[in-house]
Amino acid sequence: MDRITGAFEAIDRAQFLPPALREEADVDVPLPIGYGQTNSQPTTVRMMLEWLDPHPGDKVLDVGSGSGWSTALLGYIVRPKGKVYAVERVPELLVFGRSNVKRAGIRNAEFFQASDVFGLSDHAPFDRILVSATAGTLPRELVEQLKTVGKLVIPVGSTIYEITKTKEGLRTTPHPGFAFVPLIK
Repeated sequence: MDRITGAFEAIDRAQFLPPALREEADVDVPLPIGYGQTNSQPTTVRMMLEWLDPHPGDKVLDVGSGSGWSTALLGYIVRPKGKVYAVERVPELLVFGRSNVKRAGIRNAEFFQASDVFGLSDHAPFDRILVSATAGTLPRELVEQLKTVGKLVIPVGSTIYEITKTKEGLRTTPHPGFAFVPLIK
């Protein structure tokens, strides 16, 4: 079994939803978690994780951590020595996500309140960066926080970009046809 499949089997999406929506956890749609944010569609999350290609031992930044589901999945994948840094703009969702991840038994994730600058430059560079909300343009500060040969997966508009940082520059693969809530700055 691959790491991503193992994470999806080990981390129950229902535990990252408001109680009234837990029965909907197996439905392959985004579900509201409050404050205008959603718990993303499982198929989309799986694709984004496959494009991100995290490995055990990686240092990962999860931007827009919301309910903590993607943080928990990433924490499971990069364990035992990897670490996930989760950033969330909405204070109530930061508390909700942190609590959900802790309850799921993921101990290699740390949560941070987002500031006016994207990412966590004090903890950079990162092997992988996952963004779970759509940006208007590619935030350069996230590219700067990525290690060389690192990967960034980010929705910009209706396209998810898979970006690999190389010594020669950025290698970008677009995956069009998606919809996300806006990235809050």
